[in-house]
Amino acid sequence: MTQELGRLERPSSASFSGKRKLLLVPRLYEPPDGVGEGSAIFQRYWDQVQTQVSSLEARLGPTKHVYYEGLTAGGEDGLTQLQAGDKRSHAFVQARCHAGAILEATEDEETVEETIDLQRCLMMPFSSSKVAVKLHEWFTDGVRRRYEHVSKSIDDTLGENEVGLLLINERHQVQFPKDIEVLFVSPPALDEFRRWLNGWLAQQQSKYDEAAQTGEQESP
Repeated sequence: MTQELGRLERPSSASFSGKRKLLLVPRLYEPPDGVGEGSAIFQRYWDQVQTQVSSLEARLGPTKHVYYEGLTAGGEDGLTQLQAGDKRSHAFVQARCHAGAILEATEDEETVEETIDLQRCLMMPFSSSKVAVKLHEWFTDGVRRRYEHVSKSIDDTLGENEVGLLLINERHQVQFPKDIEVLFVSPPALDEFRRWLNGWLAQQQSKYDEAAQTGEQESP
């Protein structure tokens, strides 16, 4: 069962007594440098995430395990890996580890590397549709195996009556164990960031199309 905080009436802490709880925080990608409005919303989002998660921990108990999409190592090695890839999430996760949470190895390294390589291949144009279909099937299977591993990592480490924290993209395909109560952390800035991102991407596409059209007109 997944409940979206900020959209539903707050459940009482008694309703979660004895159950495994997982706080799901949507993983957002930081806007490029120089995009002031997007960066401000991004910072506001993380401030609100911190407030909501702290409020939930006050009612449900402290976070005992942290899971991060793409992380193939746990503990200090995992924090180092996270700092290299996502400094904003690193600060948030590190604070919980200093408070006693364990950063878990969430994914299998070989499968992550496999899907990354396949995704790069799929960005190339293909002469053969058969090759394209085979690569897409391989990629889809790799994604499925990745999310199955995430689910198993959580199931194997999150104990009875414990609170876990998962940072993952909103389009994930993880099927959580049925005995885990998933609470989706949804601060107001999340919708604000989605709207900004859609508008910004549309602007970038428009600029690209205009540049391409201008290039075609100028070509002999």
